[in-house]
Amino acid sequence: MFQFEGNLNLSQRMTHELGKAIVRGQYSEVGGLPTEAELCDEFGISRSAMREAVKMLSAKGLITSRPRQGIRILPEDQWNIFDSDVLKWILESNPSLELLKEFLQMRMAIEPEAAALAAKNAQPQDIEAIGKAVDRMIAAKNGLDDPLQSDIAFHISILYASRNRFFIQLREFVQTALNVSIRHTNQLKGITVGDIEDHSAIYYAIKAGDAVKAEAAVKHMIDEAQGLIESALKQEK
Repeated sequence: MFQFEGNLNLSQRMTHELGKAIVRGQYSEVGGLPTEAELCDEFGISRSAMREAVKMLSAKGLITSRPRQGIRILPEDQWNIFDSDVLKWILESNPSLELLKEFLQMRMAIEPEAAALAAKNAQPQDIEAIGKAVDRMIAAKNGLDDPLQSDIAFHISILYASRNRFFIQLREFVQTALNVSIRHTNQLKGITVGDIEDHSAIYYAIKAGDAVKAEAAVKHMIDEAQGLIESALKQEK
């Protein structure tokens, strides 16, 4: 029996629990899911609530539901990992180093450019938000703030500072993945708080309006993380 999460309505709870079960491999592509009627009996919920959960999972690319074909689980390459729920379920189940490597590759494609744009486009309030995130990281090093959340706040504030609406829309995806990625890379480095010097270098470059330096500073930071993951992958193999 699944343990339902709080603060969600019944359909949302079913979506989360079935989504996590699919990602963990509790149901196979071959076997698919039980019928809506069987799921309703198992969990004691209405057909309308279950149908809504099925619609949500279909929208996330995990399943397809068609008359006379039942509920089928789609191949993993069709799952919408840009959906923050799907990504969270994958990362919570058993995040592989290979997945974290791919996420860092995506960060390398996005964050240096976001930092360069921030150096060109950031408004005073954007600069202030990045500076506050650095201050939070310093406070975290002294045990006065959360090390992970302060680090995430830094990276998200740069997406906002880029003033690029497409980059800003990636905030939930980036935040969800960073929750796991930063923990792994910090553990590999043997630290509990992100490197203040590296983050400060990015902040001051953006504040100075130096797009080239801001881009290079972000590339340096992500490249270091990629090196740690690559080393860990070699040891794993």
